[in-house]
Amino acid sequence: MDSIPSILNQFKNKQVLIIGDAMIDAYMWGNIHRMSPEAPVPVVEIEKRESRLGGAANVALNIQSLGATPVLFSAIGTDHYGDVFSMLMEKQKLSCEGIQRLSDRNTTVKTRIISDNKHVLRVDEESTKPITEHFIATELETLIRSKKFDVIIFEDYNKGLLTETLIKKAIQIAKELKIPTIVDPKKDNFFAYKGVDLFKPNLKEIKEGLSVEFNVLSETELSENVRLVLKKLNAKSVLLTLSEHGIYFQSKTQIFKEAAHKRNIVDVSGAGDTVVSVAALALACGLGSEGLMRIANLAGGLVCEKVGVVPILIEDLINSCEN
Repeated sequence: MDSIPSILNQFKNKQVLIIGDAMIDAYMWGNIHRMSPEAPVPVVEIEKRESRLGGAANVALNIQSLGATPVLFSAIGTDHYGDVFSMLMEKQKLSCEGIQRLSDRNTTVKTRIISDNKHVLRVDEESTKPITEHFIATELETLIRSKKFDVIIFEDYNKGLLTETLIKKAIQIAKELKIPTIVDPKKDNFFAYKGVDLFKPNLKEIKEGLSVEFNVLSETELSENVRLVLKKLNAKSVLLTLSEHGIYFQSKTQIFKEAAHKRNIVDVSGAGDTVVSVAALALACGLGSEGLMRIANLAGGLVCEKVGVVPILIEDLINSCEN
C-alpha cells in the first residue's frame, strides 16, 4: 500500500461522469408513546426531519469528498421533491447540468421513520418505468463529448433511467473516446453492460444475475461464476464485494482476494457507493488491479464505521493507508 497515497493525491485532477438513478433519502425521527385508536399500529410523534442526496447522487458526493470533480447525469421530476433535490445539489456545490427534469415522472424519495434508534418503517415514492424519451440519449451524448471525463460510472438502481438502449449508447461513446467504464449493477439490466472495463456487483447481485446459489468460501465455485459473468459481458474485469468475506477481483488473467478489515461496524449503508467511487478513481489513475481492489476494500470498511449514508473523506483514506 506504500504507493497508494501518491495515487490518492492524483484524484483531485480527475473528472468523473456518474450516470444513474438519483434519489432523496429522507429521514423522520420521533418517539412512540401510544398505539393508534384507528388500527393496531404505533403512533410515531415526529420530532426531526432531514433530506439527503441518495442513490447515484451519493456516489457524486463520494467522488467530491475524494477530491475529484463529479458530474451527475440523472432524471428527476418537476414535482416538489425535484425542487428539493436541486436545492440539495446546490447546497453541496454539485453541478446540476446533467440533471433532466421530466414532467411525467416522480422524483424518487425513500423515507425512513426511526424511533428509539430503530428503523420502524420505510415509505418509497418513485417511478420505475423505463425512460424511453430519445432526447435523454442525445443529452447524454452531448454531455460526454463536451467534457474530458477520466472515467464513467454507471450506478443502476432499477429506477428506469438506465435502459438497454442508453447503456449501449454510453458504452459505445466511452470506447470511442477511450474513457474507462465501471458499473454498479442491479438485477434487471445485469447483462446489458457489455464491454465495460470493471463490473462491480455484490454477492447478492451476482447470485440474482446468474440465478444461481454457490458457496462463497469455495474458491472454485467463486472463480467459475465470476468467469461466467466475464464471458457473458465480455468485460475486462469483475470486482466482487463479499460483505464480511472481503473483496474479490478477477480478470481473464488475474485473480486477487482480500479479507475484510477488522472494523467496528456501525452501519453498512452506502458502502457500495464508496467502493465504486474509489475503484473508479483508482481505475482513472491507472492503479494496478491488486492495488485497486485493496484500496476499494479499505474504503468500504472505513465508511461502515460511520452512522448513516456518508461519503468517505480523502483524509481518512490517506491516513489509513499510511498507518
